[in-house]
Amino acid sequence: MENKLKQIAAFGQSIWLDYIRRDLIAGGGLLRMIGADGLSGMTSNPAIFEKAIGESQEYDQAIRTLGAAGMDAQGIYEALSQEDVRNAADVFRPLYESTNGGDGYVSLEVDPHLARDSAGTVEEARRLWKALDRPNVLIKVPATAEGLAAIRQLTEEGISTNATLLFGLARYRQVAQAYLAGLSARVTRGQPVRQVASVASFFLSRIDTLVDPQLEALAAQGGKIEIMARQAQGQVSLASARLAYHSYLEMFGPGPLLHLARAGARPQRLLWASTASKNAAFSDVKYVDALIGPETVNTLTLETLDAYRDHGEPAARLAQGLELARRVFENLQALGIRMAEVALGLEEAGVAKFLQPFDNLLTALGQRA
Repeated sequence: MENKLKQIAAFGQSIWLDYIRRDLIAGGGLLRMIGADGLSGMTSNPAIFEKAIGESQEYDQAIRTLGAAGMDAQGIYEALSQEDVRNAADVFRPLYESTNGGDGYVSLEVDPHLARDSAGTVEEARRLWKALDRPNVLIKVPATAEGLAAIRQLTEEGISTNATLLFGLARYRQVAQAYLAGLSARVTRGQPVRQVASVASFFLSRIDTLVDPQLEALAAQGGKIEIMARQAQGQVSLASARLAYHSYLEMFGPGPLLHLARAGARPQRLLWASTASKNAAFSDVKYVDALIGPETVNTLTLETLDAYRDHGEPAARLAQGLELARRVFENLQALGIRMAEVALGLEEAGVAKFLQPFDNLLTALGQRA
């Protein structure tokens, strides 16, 4: 039977790998996954690089060489991460070209300390874009309030982005509007938009991890409250994704995007992130099976990738259950759980989650150099 990961492409979804390491690229493993699994992109973040560089000897010689040349820890990190992303982008380049820029992207994140600094993010993204010098890279920009202005500006400048750390529907719509505004500005000035790409990375499992304990506590009250709470348990992330996809169809449908599409503009695809199940009671492919749909991306850890290859059940399910998703959100509102506040809390935690591994990695690089 055909690889179950590969079957997902028939439903219009791209599978990316949420992982990067030098030996995977140099040893041919990445190329084999592109062929065998239909892998069509790759994402990275500071935590992934901390694990790759900090827990591997693959980088030791390069670290010593760069340190001996007088480079500081920040410079060493940038040299290592950029080399990995460039090399991975080169492996994906044939796919990028055969799909006319539809797939084959690799993401690199700006310094997480810039998450609340619009101007600093733009400056850093410009520098990374120029240093990477590959058309099939995406610069990851945290979708904070400050990040919105950066996404618009970078899009207007023709820099492809991955808007990351999305947890709420309101913020998602703001990200999409920032991307569309950037494209519109380019079209108005007669600048090309065909080469500009973007994804909006909506983080999922962390939502259930935060909300489900609150629902469990409410369910203990019994009665109607228990019924509403039980109906929502384990469903909030999926409901968020389905409602976000509904918004995507509204904002990037043929009508709203018509004038931009005529100029060659691409929609900003939704990317499902944080799709490894964190609750042992859930299926380990819960956030993959339920969210397969056209014009979307799912980025998977190696463990989730292996699990889906083994026992995934690919089918187009993303567009199903919209009414259930709305009912889940109505229940949350009635129960006093404010999803806008949940999203902002998760955003703050998400920014902090990348700061610590980034700082740890710089400390380790300084010592090893």
